[in-house]
Amino acid sequence: MKINIYIEGGGEGKDLHIALRRAFQKFFISAGFKGKLPRVYRCGSRNDALRDFCTALSQASPHEFPMLLVDSEDPVTPGLPPWHHLKNRDGWSVPDQATNDHVHLMTQCMETWFLADPDALARYYDPGFHANALPKQKNIEDLSKVTIMKCLNAATETTKTKGRYHKGRHSFDILERIDPTLVQTLSPWACRFLRILDEKIGGQSTRGCPEPHFR
Repeated sequence: MKINIYIEGGGEGKDLHIALRRAFQKFFISAGFKGKLPRVYRCGSRNDALRDFCTALSQASPHEFPMLLVDSEDPVTPGLPPWHHLKNRDGWSVPDQATNDHVHLMTQCMETWFLADPDALARYYDPGFHANALPKQKNIEDLSKVTIMKCLNAATETTKTKGRYHKGRHSFDILERIDPTLVQTLSPWACRFLRILDEKIGGQSTRGCPEPHFR
């Protein structure tokens, strides 16, 4: 099965487009997808990502499976399927032919994944990095986007070579370096994403990590 993933974000310009694709490819290789990588598309805004996904879904052959990957932006109510969350938050209707396997959430944003691997953050930044500024709680998906950004800024503001965390310039470099095993252990929605990606590419998954359960 050919997997195409439509992702919100990526910033402006060709360089950031290349950086996003490279970062996700390296993340997927570390997650065990070497030799069977999905194709990643940077779409800009979340509405643009939905539009591109819907177009791909309407044109997909039986051997293609498009996926939509967007920030949840807000907490996801336990037991609520992803399309229902996006309907409540963004007013999106479920596209024709779409199932819950097609849509995936970075809860509550991509930076949530970074908190699962503080050692990777420390290695990326210089000795001015303050790991104590990062949240200590394990339920990282409960942290708001505002809280996460404040913590990342506090942890990095005195680093000497890279400076304060910058979404785009730093985010994709960090994504390349974090451990997917740690991410899927602490982020049930990331676990679900990687498990379904496994199943669509290879037909099965042996990932033993927590996942959200829908009513």
